[in-house]
Amino acid sequence: MKHFVVSLCLLGTFLHALAQCTVPDSEFQLDGDYLLGGLFDIHHEYAPVYHDRPEAIKCSSQPFLLSSYRRFQVMRFAVDEINNSNNLLPNVSLGYEIFDHCSSAKNLPDILKLLSVNGLIQPWSEPQQNMSKMMAVVGPYTSTQVLTVAPLFIMNLIPMISYGASSSLLSEKKDFPSFLRTVHPNKDVIVGIVNIVKHFNWLWVAFLYIDGDYGIDGLDLFMKKIKETEICVAYTKGLNQSTDHSQVFKQIEAQKISILIVFAPEWTVAALINSAIKQNVTNKVWIAGDAWSLNKKLRKTTGIENIGTVIGVATPTVKIPGFSDFIYSSRSQSHCVNAEQNMFCNQVCNCSSLSTEDVIAADPSFNFPVYTAVYAIAHALHNALQCGSGRCYDNITVHPYMVLAELKKSHFTLLNQSIRFDENGDPNYGSYSIVYWNNRGDAEEVGSYHFQPSLHFSINNSKIQWYTNGEAPTSVCSPECHAGFTKRFTGTHKCCFDCEICSTGTYVNITGDPYRCISCKETEWSAAGSTSCNLRVVEYVPFTDTGAILIMVGAWALVGLTLAVSVLFSINYNTPVVRSAGGPMCFLILGCLSLCSLSVFFYFGKPTIPFCILRYLPFLLFYTVCLSCFVVRSFQIVCIFKIAAKFPKLHSWWMKYHGQWLVIAVAFVIQALLLLIGYSWSPPTLNNETFWYPDKIILSCDINLKASSGPLVLLLSLCFLCFILYYMGKDLPKNYNEAKAITFCLLLLILTWIIFATVNVLYRGKYIQTLNALAVLSSLYSFLLFYFLPKCCIIVFQSYKNTQEYFQGLILNYTKTNSQ
Repeated sequence: MKHFVVSLCLLGTFLHALAQCTVPDSEFQLDGDYLLGGLFDIHHEYAPVYHDRPEAIKCSSQPFLLSSYRRFQVMRFAVDEINNSNNLLPNVSLGYEIFDHCSSAKNLPDILKLLSVNGLIQPWSEPQQNMSKMMAVVGPYTSTQVLTVAPLFIMNLIPMISYGASSSLLSEKKDFPSFLRTVHPNKDVIVGIVNIVKHFNWLWVAFLYIDGDYGIDGLDLFMKKIKETEICVAYTKGLNQSTDHSQVFKQIEAQKISILIVFAPEWTVAALINSAIKQNVTNKVWIAGDAWSLNKKLRKTTGIENIGTVIGVATPTVKIPGFSDFIYSSRSQSHCVNAEQNMFCNQVCNCSSLSTEDVIAADPSFNFPVYTAVYAIAHALHNALQCGSGRCYDNITVHPYMVLAELKKSHFTLLNQSIRFDENGDPNYGSYSIVYWNNRGDAEEVGSYHFQPSLHFSINNSKIQWYTNGEAPTSVCSPECHAGFTKRFTGTHKCCFDCEICSTGTYVNITGDPYRCISCKETEWSAAGSTSCNLRVVEYVPFTDTGAILIMVGAWALVGLTLAVSVLFSINYNTPVVRSAGGPMCFLILGCLSLCSLSVFFYFGKPTIPFCILRYLPFLLFYTVCLSCFVVRSFQIVCIFKIAAKFPKLHSWWMKYHGQWLVIAVAFVIQALLLLIGYSWSPPTLNNETFWYPDKIILSCDINLKASSGPLVLLLSLCFLCFILYYMGKDLPKNYNEAKAITFCLLLLILTWIIFATVNVLYRGKYIQTLNALAVLSSLYSFLLFYFLPKCCIIVFQSYKNTQEYFQGLILNYTKTNSQ
């Protein structure tokens, strides 16, 4: 209730003051058949109300905004131009009632005056009775001013056309059905600013905004627009009259921000830039919104060249023909009065100190939107009055809602611009310029941003001279990681991170997810610090490999030699050498050696499960028979010369039941069973070796050691028996001392496999298969060459040793030596 009384007092004070200072030829008033309201913030600040006592508004004593005064004159010029033309509103005159709307909250009397009829307001009267002659309102300038006064005009659907209010809230037609504007909403300006930031790849920015509806809306739109980008807002600050600018710049410097987006009107920016000059703030890029990007006064400020580089988004300046002549003519007719005598008069401007050149040279920003707003209302009246053929119908009663309906359908051409509004009352035409403040203090156009027919953004980088005197400055929280490095966040901003190299076998997808190392597939590989994976080279030893061919030739040679030895032994079967070598057992050993050589052929070619089985099965099975034969043969020699005399019964049993063949058969059966059980429990599998060589896949066979332990233990046991028998028969006659030859073969066998095991630990390449085959072949050749070859030499080259007499002489000498 108290605020309502204050408002009534304000209204009373205003009407009383108005009665005191009415000036017949005031610039603020013009009679006409239809009136237009005008709200221009020629003075920005206002005097507050203290102690519930209404104090008169003293706009004329506050800072003067020359650019707004110029826009005020543009409205007067547009009305004068329309009235002096017979094309648009013939035989109809437009008038205006303009107020210096210097306050958002304390200028309600202006609005009440526009709504009043003969100084009275009857809010509950009939809609068609006691209506004001005002058809529409041009203004006010700022979003906060519009949001404050719009509800008063919305009640009667009186059109409001703002030339500067750009808040996105005003596009909501359900809340502001009679509001239109001739300036693009904030979202279009923000898109332009974001495109500038993205064009120069600036990722670390500050956003400074006026602490009001306009600035907060701009901040919200900017944050939404960069949500899916790499841009980070490192610092935000709402600016007002009490802002400590020095503290703002200290915080900006602390975070090493070099890009400052300033989304505020000219008076707020002026205080900020003046403070920056005083505090010697340098090396910054200032990105201006359309509210101050063309401000001439700011561009001419002393020291402005030291703050850095200024670029911004601006509504292209449209030269209005005849405006300068109008100003010269208007200024020659003095409308000025003594401001001191009219201190309380809102509609009187102390313009005595202004020259015509001052008005003409003032900032032209938003002049064309004012001009367009007046012409849009005039075209709407033209349609509502059904004007044509040089006259308008004067018997039609036009109401504001009729003008609003025609405004929404507006489509006309003005100074080569096609003017129309979209469904939200926003302009559906125009473009933005990208401007740069050069060293001469001019706002030079360096790019453009077009809305129609499709979005197009471009900047000519060569026209911008940066404060770095070279390339465009950079602005990042953390320098971009090198290829193959991932980003690890170090704070709350996605732009702040550490770089970590991706390890071997992983890679980073920069375009996909730069924050994670992705593991390569098993068939792929990558070096440390990779951005993609490469296919591994699949390796195995083919049959065509030189080493494989040599080994297979060696295997065939082994088969051939065993066949030749078998033929030689069969020819000389009844000779002492063949009989002492084992007689029929020799053919079994030679046959098993040939069968063992089959394993060699399966170490080459692409591995398969059958190949893996046949690599080991023939060798383990038939080599067991060979070892069993040698064990039995060594045992028989020892028995003949030592055990026969001491253990005659054991010797007779051995001879009677053919113990040697029984032992061999048992060893063969046990080994066969062990192999069958092992392969049934855990058969060999194919193994793709990827650990030892990151860029290769080595195809091999994987053998379960537990499953293979039985056959290996049996082979080792047979070797151990051979060594025992060797020790027992170490002093036997030379020609009968077969244990020495067997032991030498076993030593060679053990040495071969020790070497192979050592190499297998150190080397896991594809040629390990070749070495394995070579170890098998070496094991076979050790018996063939060092057991059978000496006997073949005696048979062929020393036949005198292959006689019964020679062998009996050796036995006799051995017997005499032992008896002594």
